[in-house]
Amino acid sequence: MTKSLMFVGTSSESGKSIMATAFCRILKKRGVRVAPFKAQNMALNSYVTRDGKEMGRAQVVQAEAAGLEPDVDMNPILLKPSSELGSQVIVQGVAQGTMEASRYYSMKKLLWPKVTESYDRLASAYDCVVLEGAGSPVEMNLKENDIVNMAMAEYADAGVVLVADIDRGGVFASIIGTVELLTPDERKRLIGFIINKFRGDPALLGDGLAFIEQKTSLPVLGVVPLVRDLYIPGEDSVSLDRKRYNLMHNRPAGAAIGVIRLPHISNYTDFDPLEADVRFTLDYVTAPHRVKDYDAVILPGSKNVFYDLEFLRETGFEKALRDYCSAGGRIAGICGGYQMLGERIADPHGVEDRGGEIAGLGLMPVSSVMDKRKITSRTRALFQLPGSAEAAAVEGYEIHMGRTSAAAGASVLTLWDGQSADIARRDGLVWGTYLHGLFENDALRTAFLGWILPSAALPAGDDFSYRAFKEENYDKLAAVVEQHVNVHYVLEKIGINSSKAVS
Repeated sequence: MTKSLMFVGTSSESGKSIMATAFCRILKKRGVRVAPFKAQNMALNSYVTRDGKEMGRAQVVQAEAAGLEPDVDMNPILLKPSSELGSQVIVQGVAQGTMEASRYYSMKKLLWPKVTESYDRLASAYDCVVLEGAGSPVEMNLKENDIVNMAMAEYADAGVVLVADIDRGGVFASIIGTVELLTPDERKRLIGFIINKFRGDPALLGDGLAFIEQKTSLPVLGVVPLVRDLYIPGEDSVSLDRKRYNLMHNRPAGAAIGVIRLPHISNYTDFDPLEADVRFTLDYVTAPHRVKDYDAVILPGSKNVFYDLEFLRETGFEKALRDYCSAGGRIAGICGGYQMLGERIADPHGVEDRGGEIAGLGLMPVSSVMDKRKITSRTRALFQLPGSAEAAAVEGYEIHMGRTSAAAGASVLTLWDGQSADIARRDGLVWGTYLHGLFENDALRTAFLGWILPSAALPAGDDFSYRAFKEENYDKLAAVVEQHVNVHYVLEKIGINSSKAVS
């Protein structure tokens, strides 16, 4: 029988996702066939599987840690917010349309068969499933229709670990309060607690840990320190808000990249490889006057290009980008950012929250039209940046509802021969693409660096492997958790022989 372990949190960003990732790697290293699962994810970072389906990036990370190819059954429902009230709903990898929250909540129980169907397929194929909850399991206004936390734990017959973020403060109240709000049957599933992101001497927590155990009759399984140099890709905008700004007056030789921090930024994981590669420094730019400080600027993906274009105009970013380009600055656009660089965007079907037409930034001779049909595809291509002597072999993926085409008679450079018109201006200073995941390709990052800097200024370091870097960090995460958490106890509680294989 498949074993199941679930991580829930006292709040969002408590660390349940990273603990699920850690245990996927820990179990893999013990020879256990393990798969991740999250019934419902809300995030603007998504991924396309080999069969052209869309899923959340958090379960992609967990699948990588488990040594698996990502599959939509690992995240059967994905919500991609497009406004304050509405989200695009994606079920088992296929977009079902945009819904307001009230309408989605009313239909959640109708989606339960899809959730259990996906879970059952995973459970039949693996020895263990590591589940992740969402937010808090005791949001009392949402709990009746909750399909991702304790209802899923019950269905999977999972042992549950509650994770709390001590860096936020209030960790004792949040743990005890969460336990008190669980029903008696739900409490029976609890294995214990992990306190995450601790700074300082753990001995100072002694009395507090004893207090938790006395009040709940459950063990504190470990206190995990805040590890600053650990790299695990983030899931959503909360993770993005916690990123540090890296631009320094005494930064090392290399290229300084500024990514415009759009209100509806999506797939910012595109830029994680640039943060990891020592040849680059990368900032998320929130002030227009800082645009001029960078060697290149990127307009990222957006889940609401109409709103984000207006944001660029109202905040002064439009003028800053125009001035930057006029002075010879280099700009790249990805997906929605590519659309915004063009002359206009039309939405005749109201695919976004209102429809209509809006003028773009006018920095590229292209126009875009939103379509009802969403493109989700994986791609292997030869991608050639302006000025590169040869094309780089890349793998990437497309996730978009718009179609972009060059203006009639425009003199442009084609970047690759694909279904999307990914092009550069003839002068090579501005280019756009629909391909996500480009910078995960090591050769492409080197070509990108060459596009930005003259050859005489290129720094060393082109032997950096992003794939190997991620693997090293999954191993490092597993080692940290092994050191600070009673992994043996957790695995024994769900029926797994902690030394190696399933009992």
